[in-house]
Amino acid sequence: MPLRTELFDYDLPERLIAQTPAARRDGSRLLVVDRRAHTVAHHVFAELPDFLRAGDILFRNNAAVLPARLLALRPTGGKVECFLLRPAATAPNEWWCLLRPGRRLPAGATFGREAEFTATVMAKDADGAARIAFVTRRNESVPALARRLGQVPLPPYIHHRHTEEERRLDRERYQTVYADRAHPVAVAAPTAGLHFTPELLERLAATGVRCADLTLHVGLGTFRPVTTETIEQHPMHHEVYELAPETHGLLLAPGPGRRVAVGTTAVRAIEDSLERHPQPLHEPLVADTGIFIHPPREFRGVDALITNFHQPRSTLLCLVAAFLSPGSTDGIAWIKEIYAEAVAREYRFLSYGDAMLIL
Repeated sequence: MPLRTELFDYDLPERLIAQTPAARRDGSRLLVVDRRAHTVAHHVFAELPDFLRAGDILFRNNAAVLPARLLALRPTGGKVECFLLRPAATAPNEWWCLLRPGRRLPAGATFGREAEFTATVMAKDADGAARIAFVTRRNESVPALARRLGQVPLPPYIHHRHTEEERRLDRERYQTVYADRAHPVAVAAPTAGLHFTPELLERLAATGVRCADLTLHVGLGTFRPVTTETIEQHPMHHEVYELAPETHGLLLAPGPGRRVAVGTTAVRAIEDSLERHPQPLHEPLVADTGIFIHPPREFRGVDALITNFHQPRSTLLCLVAAFLSPGSTDGIAWIKEIYAEAVAREYRFLSYGDAMLIL
């Protein structure tokens, strides 16, 4: 029977949507869920090593966030905000972007920044994205241009930043400490990883916990709410991921420990890769996934999950509900109980908010 989207709704007070990161990354709160005992406990993220053991493997999304918001001007002097989404396959330095104001920038329109770049709208798709051809100074790549001039693409529920100090903090904290900053590919952070510090990773390594990296290019679709009557009707967004044969091998044969996914983005890459390739890989995997994980799904490659608290009616909430009770729909009611307790105890929600560990 189809699942009604309203089953994944809950009341999220706006005051609990975190607008800034915690003073310390690992100072965030950590709600620990024990699925076998059907219990919850309240801790801080710095206590994570108390719940992991030697042999466990953390599967992390090392995608770095591209400073994807470029501010520019039209030839008439009108302001333009260009949000980089993904490279286009048509030509070098062509990207699919979101433009504001989009209606005033039809195909053929131009904008730019003097002595930095010019951009031409080549085409638009049915969803309103525009294919933009960039001409940069010294033939600089678009990612290099964004690293110099772009602003961090914060989620829509985080208030606008007015000062350079606020923007500086976002550049530092809306990025994991293990992100591959040489190759920024995401327009949203894999936020479950924001709680880790180098010191915490060292403590985990000292206890015998290993890390394995993969890369999922997190897109804006991660913020798209489910608006259809049933979740099965929702058109799921697609994202590219990259997985090394060594990481895939650890998913197939992790040894005595547990496979602990850091975030829903890692889960998407893990589950998609194992569906496609149940046997060992001999070459790196680069794939595009539109996987939608919701109850009553079983999981092939995840034994425990670290995740943040997600928006009502979101695909991320559906995934967590499925993981609470794999193979059944029981997790839907349980996640409402857990979230109600988190609200009552005033946990901080969404990207800059607190974390949950599901064992």
